[in-house]
Parts: sequence; structure tokens; C-alpha cells
Amino acid sequence: MAGVSIATVSRAINEPTKVADATRRRVTDAIARTGYTTNAMARSLRMRRSNMILILAPDVGDPNFSNILVGLETEASKRGYGLLIGNTQNDPSREADYLRFISSNQADGLILFTGHLPFGLGQSLTDARLPPMVAVNEPVLGQDIPFVGVDNFEGARIAAEHLISQGHRRIAFVGRAPNREINRLREDGYRAALGGAGINIDPRLIIDGDGTTESGRAAAELMFVRDALPTAFLCVNDATAMGVIISLNARRYDLPRQFSVMGFDDISFASFITPSLTTMKQPRHRMGEAAMELLLTLLAGEMPKSREVLLRAELILRNSVTRPPG
Repeated sequence: MAGVSIATVSRAINEPTKVADATRRRVTDAIARTGYTTNAMARSLRMRRSNMILILAPDVGDPNFSNILVGLETEASKRGYGLLIGNTQNDPSREADYLRFISSNQADGLILFTGHLPFGLGQSLTDARLPPMVAVNEPVLGQDIPFVGVDNFEGARIAAEHLISQGHRRIAFVGRAPNREINRLREDGYRAALGGAGINIDPRLIIDGDGTTESGRAAAELMFVRDALPTAFLCVNDATAMGVIISLNARRYDLPRQFSVMGFDDISFASFITPSLTTMKQPRHRMGEAAMELLLTLLAGEMPKSREVLLRAELILRNSVTRPPG
């Protein structure tokens, strides 16, 4: 209908600047008359490129995940990519199953929220077929995988310094987990702030936790058992902080007059609990955009400016922190 070759039609669609205006108009008119659309599956088979990105996350219900996902999708759609989401539930067999999208060319790259390489990656794919990957929120230790996340050390240091500026010197850290990089960095930031203020760290005020609300509640109860009460709790995340608040409210303490509580993340519920939670806000939308930008740079065969992008957390002041009693 356009009176040109198949190759010219292809160039008119994919590289229109390389086709003369008159020729491109004839092709465009023919497309409009026939209602032609590109067969994405056929194109993927021919180009060995799916224009899809596989996201592996241990828990898609994590309050941090959805806003990062919006950022990922926003940037991907700008560049003509779609997303596949694999909810691994920390199950190695599920991770291995999702990798079939890579080995069968149904996905071109990986976004990892898991903090580790997918189980079965070495078995299912040869080193030459390893897909471009970017870790988000939690780095993959021991691997040269680009990472995008918040500066956890600096964010926790700012949080602890805010408590110190309010006059607190007995500050508990809830959420120690040396095997998790996020927890370790946030504990290090807490220690740096106290050390910088000349405050001796009481080991009894550092409590293990897995980042859940229940672990926060249990940590607060443990403080009473140890009879080593702080005036403020710096929690590894908002879910932990909510558990601490639940425990203290159940004991009928007047918050924040008797105890201050601070979180990290600024999840959606943080402003609705009583008292509303002072916390460190993660720039989750921007994290998603930056991670997708980095991955698409790798997919284009280009060298990124940096293989690690650390964004700054923002101090959000609400009602759960005040000066200590007396």
C-alpha cells in the first residue's frame, strides 16, 4: 500500500528520522488505513529482547515496596518497558521458577529486592547469559551488583542526633541484626551519633529485632525486664516503632512525655498512630526511578556514572518525640 519495501516500513516505524518525510507519510497513512499494530511477541522472538523487566521481591505487601514500584514503573514506561513482578516469599524454589522468564527471553533484566542473588541463577544460566541486575533497598553483599537505596548510616545518624538535640542521652536502639546490612548500617549510624556527642553506649539498650511490629513490642517489654529503661527508642523501621508504641500504650504511659519513639521509613501508617510517628522518610519513588534508570543504562550496553546510588533520608517531625522528663 505504501509502495516501499518491508525494510523501509521497519525503518519508518523504528527509526523515522532515517526515512524521508514523504516516504514516512505514506507508511503512516498505510498503517492508519490497515489498523496495523506491532506484534510484540514476534518482535521479541526476532530481536531476542522482550522489553520486560523482572522484579523479585520477598514480600510485595511490604509498605516500602509499592511506592518504589511506582517509581520503577514510571521510568520503565517512559522507555517502552513493562514489568513482571515475582513475589518470592523467600522461597528458593519460587525464585528459581521466576528465573525462567530470563532464560526464555521473556524478561531482559532483573530488579532485586531480596538482598541476595536469586537461587538457581548459577545453575539455570551460564555466566555469559547473566542478565543485567540492579539491587534496590538492600544491597547484595559480596557481589558486584549495582545498588540503589537510601543512605542508611547517615539517616540513622541524623535520627539519633535529633533525639540527642532534644536532650535524650539514654537512647535505645531496637532492631539489631548483624546479618542484615540495613540493620547493621542503621545501628552504626546510631552508634556514631552517640559517640560524637560523648554519650557512652549502654549494651543493655541495644535490642535484637527482625523489623516486625511484634519484635518492637517484645523489645519494649524486654526493657522492663532488664530494668534498663531509656528515655527514647530509636527503631530500625516504622513497624518496629509501632510495636514499641503499642507496648508502652498498653502499659498506660503518657507518650511522648514519658518516652519518645522514633522510626525509619515513613510508611503510610506512620502519621495515623497515636502519637503520630517522628521518622526518617525514604525517597521511595525516586529510588525506583533511579534503579530503573541504572538498569536501562546497563541494558543499553552503556557504562553508568556510578554503580551505587545512595539517596538522602528526610527527617519528618511529628508528635512521638519531645524532651525527656525533667
